[in-house]
Amino acid sequence: MKLAVIPARGGSKRIPRKNIREFCGKPIIAYSIEAALQSKCFDSVIVSTDDAEIAAVARECGAETPFVRPEELSNDCAGTIPVIKHAIEWFIENGVQPELVCCVYATAPFVTPQDLKRGLELLVSTQCEYAFTVTSYPFPIQRAVKITQSGRLEMFQPEHFNTRSQDLEEAFHDAGQFYWGRSKAFLGELPIFTEDAAPVVLPRHRVQDIDTLEDWYKAELMFKVQQNEMKR
Repeated sequence: MKLAVIPARGGSKRIPRKNIREFCGKPIIAYSIEAALQSKCFDSVIVSTDDAEIAAVARECGAETPFVRPEELSNDCAGTIPVIKHAIEWFIENGVQPELVCCVYATAPFVTPQDLKRGLELLVSTQCEYAFTVTSYPFPIQRAVKITQSGRLEMFQPEHFNTRSQDLEEAFHDAGQFYWGRSKAFLGELPIFTEDAAPVVLPRHRVQDIDTLEDWYKAELMFKVQQNEMKR
């Protein structure tokens, strides 16, 4: 069985009701649910939530909500892997054994069915424990600077002050869209950011982390531009 789990708790602080807030005309969680359903990768697409309103919206969008997420996994400190583990254990307890599982974030409007398929193919072909989305940094991280306590600037790696950008190794970061994984990896709570993970590389213009209202407005602008380009 292939299972999609979309975590969506109700207690978002920085953007209240973030997981069902309207994004370019519909609840933002709808984009993740639709991408998962359209990918045809999954036997079941569920939303793990502690919130009745989120559960109702999820069902309207086509997802299942087979359980209420427990309180201890619905606070600010709850990590992604324990939430996915709980969902897998619920299915096992109810007589179904998921083999491959994908955590799709609820606030990932740029996720596509094609990328979900690509992630599944990578997970299977590489025999890794996980496959997840990454994108490149727009500037060499080796030349990053920080602001000191005295209000001055300081390089994190001053040895690269005179190194040409083209000579520095390209770096990537988590794109925050989805994590494909083997059920046993989630159940064993294996770390995701290791050599046992394969990268699903995305272009930077389809990646925007949404943690603040500024992020939200930027993501909507990016989304609208891309939708207009697709109509041309």
